Amino acid sequence: MLTDISPKEESTDLELEPSIRDGIILPPRGATAAPPYHDHTTVETKDKSMGRAVCMLCNCRPSLYTCPRCNVPYCSLSCYKSSEHSVCSEDFYKEAVLQELKEMGKTEAEGKKKMQDILLGLRKKSQNADGGMESLLKEGVLSGESEHEDSKINVATIELLSRLAELQEADEENAEEIENILRELQKIGTGNNVDFEDDDAPDEEDEGTDLEESLQLATERQEEASAAVRSKQAQQFDWALGKLDSSVRRTGRITKTLLLRIFHDICRNGYPSGNQALLLLRSCGSLLPEVPPADRTELAHRIWEKIQELGAQYDVSHYNALLKVYLQNEFSFSPMDFLAKMEAEKILPNRVTYQRLIAAYCQNGDIEGASTILGFMKNKDLPITEAVFNSLVTGHARAGDIESAKNILAVMRNAGIEPSPDTYVSLLNAYAESGDMENVKATLEAAENADCSLMDRDLMQVIFTLAKAGHHEHTPEMVERMRHERGYIPDAMNLCLSLITHGYEDISFHILKSFPTLQIDNVSPDSVNLGNFFIRHCVAMETSIEKIGQYCKGLQEANLHTSPLVFALSCALEAKKTVMSIELMKMLIDQKMPVRPHFFWPLLTAHVADRNTTAIVEIVKAMQDLGVAPDVDTLSTYVLPAFPSSQEARQALMDAGISLESEGFLSSEVRSLAIKDLASLYNLLTEVSFPTPELISFRGSFIMGFRKSSDVESMVKITELLFRSESLSGENVKSAEVGGFFLYNLIENMPEKEVQAQEDKLRKYFSRLREQNITITANIYRGIRNLLEARHVPELIKDVVSLVEPKERVSIGQAVPRVAQEGENKLLMLEKKLEELKSENKPLGSVLKQILQALSVEENLQRALELKQQHEQDMNIAAYAILINLCCRHDNVEEALGLKREMSRMDSSVALDANKYIALVKTLSKNGKVEEAVDILKEMKEKDVLLGDSHLTMLFHTLNSVAAKGGVDAIRRLQDTIFTLGLAKPTANLCSPLVTAYLDSNDLSGALDVAMECQQRYKHLPRIHDIIVGLVQQGDTELLQKAMDFVSQERGEMTMLYDLFFAFLQTGRYREARKIIETPGLRAKSGRLQWYAEKCISSNQIEALEQMVEITSKLFECDRDEMYNYVLRLCKDTNDWQKAESIWTKMQEENVIPRERTLHLLADILKTNGQEVPFEVPQTWYESSATQKTKPTATVSNSTDLNSNLNVKLLTLCKRGKTKEAYELLKEANRSGLSLGPASYDQLIRALLAEGAIKDAMEVKDLATSHIHSFKLSDIATNLLIITQSKKGQVEDALLSLKSMLQADYVPSSLAVTRLLQAFGSQGRLDGIKEVERIMKGLNTPLNLSSMVFINNSALAHIHNGDLESAAEIMDSVYQSPDSASVSMSFVFRKVLEDGNDAAFDKLSATAERLANHFACYRPASDIFIQLLDMDKVEDAKFMLARCNAVAEQKDLLVSYLSRKAQSPGQLGKIKALMTLIPDFTEKKVLYPYLMKIHVVDKDLESAKALHEQMQQEGVEVDELSLKRLASLYREVGETCPFSEPPESFKFYADKLREKHSKSQTTE
Repeated sequence: MLTDISPKEESTDLELEPSIRDGIILPPRGATAAPPYHDHTTVETKDKSMGRAVCMLCNCRPSLYTCPRCNVPYCSLSCYKSSEHSVCSEDFYKEAVLQELKEMGKTEAEGKKKMQDILLGLRKKSQNADGGMESLLKEGVLSGESEHEDSKINVATIELLSRLAELQEADEENAEEIENILRELQKIGTGNNVDFEDDDAPDEEDEGTDLEESLQLATERQEEASAAVRSKQAQQFDWALGKLDSSVRRTGRITKTLLLRIFHDICRNGYPSGNQALLLLRSCGSLLPEVPPADRTELAHRIWEKIQELGAQYDVSHYNALLKVYLQNEFSFSPMDFLAKMEAEKILPNRVTYQRLIAAYCQNGDIEGASTILGFMKNKDLPITEAVFNSLVTGHARAGDIESAKNILAVMRNAGIEPSPDTYVSLLNAYAESGDMENVKATLEAAENADCSLMDRDLMQVIFTLAKAGHHEHTPEMVERMRHERGYIPDAMNLCLSLITHGYEDISFHILKSFPTLQIDNVSPDSVNLGNFFIRHCVAMETSIEKIGQYCKGLQEANLHTSPLVFALSCALEAKKTVMSIELMKMLIDQKMPVRPHFFWPLLTAHVADRNTTAIVEIVKAMQDLGVAPDVDTLSTYVLPAFPSSQEARQALMDAGISLESEGFLSSEVRSLAIKDLASLYNLLTEVSFPTPELISFRGSFIMGFRKSSDVESMVKITELLFRSESLSGENVKSAEVGGFFLYNLIENMPEKEVQAQEDKLRKYFSRLREQNITITANIYRGIRNLLEARHVPELIKDVVSLVEPKERVSIGQAVPRVAQEGENKLLMLEKKLEELKSENKPLGSVLKQILQALSVEENLQRALELKQQHEQDMNIAAYAILINLCCRHDNVEEALGLKREMSRMDSSVALDANKYIALVKTLSKNGKVEEAVDILKEMKEKDVLLGDSHLTMLFHTLNSVAAKGGVDAIRRLQDTIFTLGLAKPTANLCSPLVTAYLDSNDLSGALDVAMECQQRYKHLPRIHDIIVGLVQQGDTELLQKAMDFVSQERGEMTMLYDLFFAFLQTGRYREARKIIETPGLRAKSGRLQWYAEKCISSNQIEALEQMVEITSKLFECDRDEMYNYVLRLCKDTNDWQKAESIWTKMQEENVIPRERTLHLLADILKTNGQEVPFEVPQTWYESSATQKTKPTATVSNSTDLNSNLNVKLLTLCKRGKTKEAYELLKEANRSGLSLGPASYDQLIRALLAEGAIKDAMEVKDLATSHIHSFKLSDIATNLLIITQSKKGQVEDALLSLKSMLQADYVPSSLAVTRLLQAFGSQGRLDGIKEVERIMKGLNTPLNLSSMVFINNSALAHIHNGDLESAAEIMDSVYQSPDSASVSMSFVFRKVLEDGNDAAFDKLSATAERLANHFACYRPASDIFIQLLDMDKVEDAKFMLARCNAVAEQKDLLVSYLSRKAQSPGQLGKIKALMTLIPDFTEKKVLYPYLMKIHVVDKDLESAKALHEQMQQEGVEVDELSLKRLASLYREVGETCPFSEPPESFKFYADKLREKHSKSQTTE
């Protein structure tokens, strides 16, 4: 455990971070105190070579680059910006400048000047270049600056930046132009919803900061220093928020040290914002469990006063935060005085304020005071929320009226608010304060019966209440009730810390001992030290030494900690508790454990900095009393530096009885002098009597002394001593080598800034060494040269060169770079050269290849093939390869295959490159020549063709192109070949095309089977999310259960739960989604939550997004600000300021600390809609710069205000459903000569179309076009137009709208296409159906339309036209197809019945009978029977059953119908009709649960009771799910349930029944 430390070579690096030895945290070495925090991140860029693959966008030129997003190789900027690549390139350009703007704070003049010069240079070049800035950028002017960042900046942004730099250089007062430029830059930012904060790496510095500095340079003049401070403040706040947020989400707490550190930084920097104040205030409550409540409140007051003194503006959110702190710290104050203070500051309280004031009264048991606040709320029409009721529970209990507290739950239910877990916790705490454990147990049972799950953290509040109330004897019972959920440990740790803080260490220790019952992932039992936090806090609270010793002994005996006493000592040393540390060391010695010198270093550190020699001597005496002798490190680092001189140190230590003749003291004296006084060191080293140690023992101190000292002469003397003295070099080592390596190590240990700052000193140092005839070898020179080049001080290299031995200087000359030969021959010149060679009867192969290459670049396939025929005998392998690739690009498969065969006949051993092989495979596969493609793949394996990342991407696109044509067999054949041959390792991307093919054909079962097969064979699960969503939508529970079980088994339960959670959200099953999130131990996965949020934003799914945010409110480690930010982004897109305002209130209720980007976003929404912003909006750097640079602009004109208000009013009317009023408002505005924005026109058109007013909508479109020539309908409006036209029978217009939509690159919705097909079908327009089908097949983005949509409507079209035979033939083909089990024409049967077309129905019925009697195909007859039954045509259904008795045997279909009908009320009559016609269509044990569900859905308690009695009389087992449903019905109608309600959830019993059913099927 604790081991001896043998002497080692002294480290040459400074230890700026604490290290750990033998369990003790040691202070930093090389400095007496650690510097302020700094998280500098070094970014290393590595060049990567890339082969010349073919461009995958134009398929003609060699690729020079690779897209960093999709890995597609491309050749030029034009290809990168092409439509085929628009998805990547558009986002790439938009994010370029905004990425640069993320990092703020670099305001050094040198960096600004550099960027200004670059921008001015670009502007001058663009003015002289043809085509301006755009052509200049295309020619790659920026490539010489920063290939990674600057190459991404688009033309418009560079134009703006360069103009700003030009204005600054000319020192012109063009405020208006500067403001316009800044506004354009701001539009770029807001148009992409870019987050200006980087919470994951707030202190990272990169090249992007230079761009932001250039913008500041153009706008800052008079107040540059002030803006720099604000920029630094914003950066510091990002760091603070990131640190606090990480700590809270990870451990549920923060430390006082971290909070004070942030507070002091904010105060030191000045300009505190309201958001920073909010962050600090909210951290002064329960997030500080290690601080007593009184100290926390005092800290909150201190922060409040200091931040206010520095000029921060407080709003209602700050007062609410302070109230929350008072409540958490149980601080006694007057709520009415608090309200008066707010009124004096002219701050209006909101709902959150009143809720917390009520809680404050209730905390003291003052119900009368709480009633007063309730009166205020009622007068202001503020809703009484659950939080108020919870407070009233506490209030009545503390007022001594426990019965009234209990009755609050009934009052809540009467008010339509169901008691939540927080309500039950309030009641539990009320009983716990009085020690009433019987009622505590009863309340716990009541919560379980109400399906209200209490988590471990809820029970912990009860334990804390019992401890504070003095009922310690009951705490073990509550500890045993904990379920030890996955998030138990951090919550239990916080409980233990709070108990220790309040003086209940024994209860805390009892809870600590419950920790080992948990399953701790990835931690071996030998290394678990669960008591660290407990011991640390006991030490911090100065628990008695005897108790700490007992706890350490108990932890070690219970195998909870490997070395608790050593850790306790480490904590005491870290806290600088000298007396406690010495006592703990005595305990270690009593236990026969060693105490080493470095144990005392933490105690010595502070005294060294203060030069408190008396305290240092006392500690050294204590070391001596414990039998520990100080070693070299202790003396040289922590003892001698405190004394003014070594003589005084000698005298003081002699008086303490310390021997000074040891080698350790001598070495430590050398180290101390090396750091402080090089001249004295040189004198000591040159004394004859001084026993000089080897350099290896103090080289680090030498280097530190050289770096600090300005005594160049002493440096030279000591260096000369190193080069000349054999005593310092050691055995078998030349002194010249020791000196040379010392010089190298000196430069190596100096950072770049230090070398640059001391350049003159180093130059003088090298010059004096040269004068002393000191020489170094060429190898040492090369090493030093490389270091100086890396530190950007090349001028020093010539001084080092002079130290190289003359005979070796020849070997270090500079290599002359070779200049690449340039120039290309034109095509005409090449053809002329070809003719000359032909006339001279010389070989033509080389020139012929060059001509073919030039033709390939020009995509001239015809001329290339003609040239090949003319000179076929002169063709070589390279020429064939060029032609093959050209044919593949032109999809000329026959020519490509023929050329490949000719090339193989010429030389079968030659191989093409990977790009050409894959292009050939793609062309062959697309044209149905799969076996030929497989042969090519086999040839690639035989000839060892290597595939890189770009080639794998090409293979993925190849397989996807085959999937688009529905070639399932072809994809499987190609995939198996690729993986079997080992050409590529299986990946999720390469496996996904096969799944895509099944999904496109709506075959979810096949897609799931393929995905599972991929997981079992290749450990990849492609497109599983899309499969699960499809299964949930279809309601296929068996397949869904199969998928979930498989995902859980293969990927873990966490992944499975998130997949199911998102599927439920997507399909609107929010209650099931909530149950998923309430799963014990579930943690937030930020990446997955972000993915779904972005999906909701892009598809405008506000309800699903809001539900996700609400459901995840208590999810462990969930970033709440991030979640609310998603909702606000969608509110901005929809311009819904009311929703945004309610979100702000919810954030305050949830005590969420908003980031600056969230505040900016919310403020922007409110300002846009003319609403008051209820908080201080932090300024961005460009806003503050513009304020400094420009004068206040004039107010916006009246017409602009009128237009803005008109837009807002019209959008509001549309959203409220007042479409007619909005339409009249538009017409009135048009008569007044006013115009609207395109979004307003589009919104009104959508509202009119939704109401079917197509004529009015078209008039609005004409008005919009007259005002905005580029106006066009959005995709949503166009889809609504198609639907409306289809409903009104205007099929030709609808078809034209569909085609125009596709031409505008919009994707039609499935609903719009379906409605159009139905319209064609109802009019008998087969040609229209075929036209739509043709269009859909050519669509790049599949709509997941079922093929039955086309089939059913084609049949209806035939029926409309009177062609019943054709309809019957379609019916024959559908039901006799191999996959007839999964298809149905029920839609056709129902439409025929609804239309009353008896002739068609008779024909279809006869066909169904024929299929049943002749081909044993009973599905059509069963579908017709079910449709008749569903439309209450019982007699006709009975007649159908008589003609086709086999329908009664289709139990699966009938039970499926029964299951569907049981989902909605009012369906009992249809089920009874089915039971009458087919009494035995299923067993009673299957039928009765469905009947019970129907009664519960109908809220028919009497029928449910009768059924329950009938099941008991007939001996039919009543399953637990039915009992649970019946019990819930009893509870809903207010009657007492006569039996015990099953305790688990509905889902639990449903899963249990499903599992039982699947087992029975397996057994059968």
